[in-house]
Amino acid sequence: MEYNLLFSFKLSLFVAGISTILVLITGVGLAYLLVYQRPRGHQLLDIALTLPLVLPPTIIGYYLITLLGRNGVIGQLVLDLTGDSLMFTPQAAICAAYVVSLPLMVKSCKSSFESIDPHLLAASYSLGHNRFSTFWRITLPLARPGILAGVILSFARALGEFGATLMVAGNIPGKTDTVPLAIYSLVESGQFVRANQVVLIYTLIAAIFLLISNILGGRNLRAWKGEQR
Repeated sequence: MEYNLLFSFKLSLFVAGISTILVLITGVGLAYLLVYQRPRGHQLLDIALTLPLVLPPTIIGYYLITLLGRNGVIGQLVLDLTGDSLMFTPQAAICAAYVVSLPLMVKSCKSSFESIDPHLLAASYSLGHNRFSTFWRITLPLARPGILAGVILSFARALGEFGATLMVAGNIPGKTDTVPLAIYSLVESGQFVRANQVVLIYTLIAAIFLLISNILGGRNLRAWKGEQR
């Protein structure tokens, strides 16, 4: 069987990109909630957000099936609204990538928020700034290096996602076959030469992204240190 590897590369970047955007939006908010709001049951929420880091991909995939399947809460809602199943679609792959990468963003942002001097926030409040203004002007700029690190880690994790994606999106050529799934198919069919090529290219792409992220992270860290002086 011939595989459209260009499609797989595009799909992997698309899935990782969309999931990372979603993770950035929700991860920062959840981390802020856990550090500064600390609602009742925040420890349980923290555990629930961390579980995908330690659970096997098959268990994560199973939970996603119960949510995204035709009888699941989300799957049934999507089916009623659109008439289409969410399972075995690129959208399901995005959901899987989102779930496995969200903990990395939350942990990174939490560490950054916790490292901020609370006296700076108190000074902002004493000057009449509300929570939103303080977050936008003080907290967010100081947490910038950690947030960037979370984005990088989340994107890299989403880019390499395999197990949960296989369970909820399948491995359908030309539809849901991301690069990790395409590599699996190539090895399974004995096409080791092509598999070697794809692995090397994918490794190079990942290394380039990490290099860019390290450069950006270093610049942000130097800028942050300059603001602290």
